Amino acid sequence: MYVSRLALQNWRNFKQAEGAFGARTFIIGPNASGKSNLLDALRFLRDVAAIGLRQSVLDKRGDVSALRCLAATYRSDVQIEVTLVEDDGPDAGAGWRYRLAFNKDHRQEQPVIRCERVWHGEELLVERPNEEDRSDPERLTQTYLEQINANRGFRELAEFFRSIAYRHPVPEVIRDPKGFSSAPVINDPYGRDFLQRLWQTPQRTREARLRRINQVLQVAVPQFRELRVEQDETGTPHLVGLYEHWRPNAARQSEAQFSDGTLRLLGLLWALLEDGGPLLLEEPELSLHAAVVAQLPGLFERARRRKGGGRQVIVTTHSEDLLRDPGIAAEEVLWLRPTAQGTLIHQPGDKERLLMQQGMSAADAVLPLSRPDGAEQLALALAPS
Repeated sequence: MYVSRLALQNWRNFKQAEGAFGARTFIIGPNASGKSNLLDALRFLRDVAAIGLRQSVLDKRGDVSALRCLAATYRSDVQIEVTLVEDDGPDAGAGWRYRLAFNKDHRQEQPVIRCERVWHGEELLVERPNEEDRSDPERLTQTYLEQINANRGFRELAEFFRSIAYRHPVPEVIRDPKGFSSAPVINDPYGRDFLQRLWQTPQRTREARLRRINQVLQVAVPQFRELRVEQDETGTPHLVGLYEHWRPNAARQSEAQFSDGTLRLLGLLWALLEDGGPLLLEEPELSLHAAVVAQLPGLFERARRRKGGGRQVIVTTHSEDLLRDPGIAAEEVLWLRPTAQGTLIHQPGDKERLLMQQGMSAADAVLPLSRPDGAEQLALALAPS
């Protein structure tokens, strides 16, 4: 399955907006237009399915008021609706649709459900609030999505949401995870548990993935020969990179000595090779050479297809080099347009589609639509008066 449509009401930057997604989607827009918050809507559904509504709002995002769009009216409900489709093919089954609307219980200061609905194909499986909810309003602090005894009829949907992964590897975090958190961290998107995840992967799988990563690093990193994962005497795993050197034995470096670009690329490659549902990547071009960035869309596609068309990849980016890939189709691009009434989600129009059909890249046909007005005036702002 993959996400085919996401509709938002009063969610962060978006008062009312919806976008269509494919197996590979690139999201562009000016700074602060809501690219990260668009991804966070999918992360939120993952968190609700995994840890519950209350923890997803209060522990991870502060408060319902912090999630509500500034353009929304006071105390408006926040709503997310997602449509999922089965993989294409003659045996494709009916898709799913899930809607969750919630607000703040101002007596107990916690999120409460205003609407929860689940469809499988055209069949409505769940509609809340129901009679039991009305007789016991405390039930509305928990979604059926998060409850094993309640989601039996649509557990496939809950498992799909839990499989969503957000990855934004930060080199400084990978080098020194304890410097950012002394407490154990599981499945951290920024890389605090990255080395542990590598080491805990079954050896056969880990070595197979490292062989693939080696092939890429040998091209992208000068003098690079081989990547290994080893434990030190305390049982802590470390990356070991072997580099060509004038000495007979290749020079060794640990993750503490790797460049930002090497660690960033390594983190992205490992994420692409992991199993799971939709993979959310934020600005993967950071710290990477333009020539490497230009190859990322091809890497995304090959990794996505390595198991017969599996993992959906959704990417936010500002990069011309990335979007210049000729394999990116118009329907794979979404661009965000901020307005006084909230950000809108657009697909390329007829003009942009025609330009791309005639051979123009998304970097030339669509990226200019996200250019901030008056960007050329930035340098003048600091000019001597």
